[in-house]
Amino acid sequence: MNRIRTATTITTLGLVALMMAGCASGASSASEATSTGAAAPSVDELRLGYFANVTHAPALVGLQEGIFEKDLGDVKVSTQVFNAGPAAIEALTAGAIDATYIGPNPSINTFIQSAGKSARVISGAATGGAALVVADDIKSADDLKGTTLASPQLGNTQDVALRTWLADEGYKTDTSGGGDVHITPTENAQTLTLFQQGAIQGAWVPEPWVSRLVIDGGGHVLQDEADLWPDGEFPTTVLLVRAEFLKDHPDVVKNLLQANVDSVQWIADNPDQVADVVNAQLTADTGKALSDEVIDRALEHVSFSVDPHADTFQTLVENGLAAGTQKDGSIKGLFDLRLLNGILKDAGQDTVSAAGLGEDKP
Repeated sequence: MNRIRTATTITTLGLVALMMAGCASGASSASEATSTGAAAPSVDELRLGYFANVTHAPALVGLQEGIFEKDLGDVKVSTQVFNAGPAAIEALTAGAIDATYIGPNPSINTFIQSAGKSARVISGAATGGAALVVADDIKSADDLKGTTLASPQLGNTQDVALRTWLADEGYKTDTSGGGDVHITPTENAQTLTLFQQGAIQGAWVPEPWVSRLVIDGGGHVLQDEADLWPDGEFPTTVLLVRAEFLKDHPDVVKNLLQANVDSVQWIADNPDQVADVVNAQLTADTGKALSDEVIDRALEHVSFSVDPHADTFQTLVENGLAAGTQKDGSIKGLFDLRLLNGILKDAGQDTVSAAGLGEDKP
């Protein structure tokens, strides 16, 4: 049986009524009425990004169970699957997608690089589920000198975590693969192949790739990232939206948030079904399901919550600066949790905090 840990209990909510009629629209006017008398959505399509990772289970479950379709109503949800955060940020910045499930560090990067104009974190999705897996002959950090380790992409959340941890262990790295330990940003599926071939000696990756490197690759966890954070809680996945889309279409963003809330709740309510549902969407996205052993192990190491753990983000900024993967700058204003907290408040649930880094009053 799969053990699903949820950091926040959320009551399943009904479909949220559309709000703020009269916002700008592409294909339809918000002043129009539907056949039921409700205001028409301010836009007819939402383009959503996510990764084919267990840490993005709220997206996978929401799609597979039709939760996005239900909560978005007349708004078509188009999806794009990414390997890592920087690629998703490129699409978001170019206007190719409107929102994406993503790690915290790329969210920080785009906010700082755009001087706060690009995007807002509007919800959490997952915590935990990332680790450094190494070959069997590496017993401690002392054995890493001269080795080659992978991360999903330069500047992504796991890449920054790996560089930060190595620095704490006394190793020097650089963004071009030099230093005492060589870091090679690599697509996750290729990382597994290279690890199995012995071409790399380890990788800092999210689930299910941690479990795949352990079970399919014969490696072992040298450092679980959860052990580096108070109470083991650190954000792995948040929900990020283009600032312009949030401003122009708050009605659609609110329904997107409803779908995220409902998906997290579905995971909490259906622990025995989560593995099968996640696997079904992974199969649709990648053409291959995970083994029972891999997905069960992966799910044991991830928690799902709408709390983005904003209080950890200043530490993540400092880590990115030290790793040389981001520019210096303020992240004040990165969070806009007002719509999410409105949903939670209406359901009688505890609201979540922006930790002084944005707005959170519903």
